[in-house]
Amino acid sequence: MDSENVIAVNPIEEIDLMSEQKLKSILEAILFAASEPISMEQFQDALPGVSKRAIRKALTALQDEYQEINRSFHLVEIANGYQMSTRPEYSEWIQKFYTRQVRVTLSPSALETLAIVAYKQPITRADVAAIRGVNSDSVLNSLVEKRLVRITGRKEGRALLFSTTDEFLQQFGLKDASDLPSLDEIDELLTTPNGSESPESLLPEIMAEDAEQ
Repeated sequence: MDSENVIAVNPIEEIDLMSEQKLKSILEAILFAASEPISMEQFQDALPGVSKRAIRKALTALQDEYQEINRSFHLVEIANGYQMSTRPEYSEWIQKFYTRQVRVTLSPSALETLAIVAYKQPITRADVAAIRGVNSDSVLNSLVEKRLVRITGRKEGRALLFSTTDEFLQQFGLKDASDLPSLDEIDELLTTPNGSESPESLLPEIMAEDAEQ
């Protein structure tokens, strides 16, 4: 064969020409192998020649296929990424097979503090303490150690700002912070015996229920 007629194929160009079915199969394999949600950036690291648009399109196609054939699992967006998850209607049988494990155990004070950070983020230690009415340094430190809260900057001056993490989103089954119920929604959906409790005081109860589901 005349070497002048040989055309070199760039591996990245080869990926660009990849069929949609091939791309879906690769993404599916990555999703099954992963134990944590996979971000779009992580997908692109594995497939550097494929655009975000193509990856997102293939992921949406997988979601539709799983829905159409009524599989026992589905592809969900959670914690700013994608993850395979069994459907809720099969939880009874999964619980019978596995001993339920609670990944993170939170005290009432920690749950209360976490709820405040989730709804008021970014927030300083002093602001958390002002809302709770007690010093919350040790509780915040514990939440940071559990990777549910992280330091995201400084307020004007030296006060540290705290926000929730992707681990928090995953633990509570949220796609992002916008999935949290609004205070108005909480006020509409929940009532109390004396009607005097504010929506903020009910946040720990709601978050605890979400974590148990």
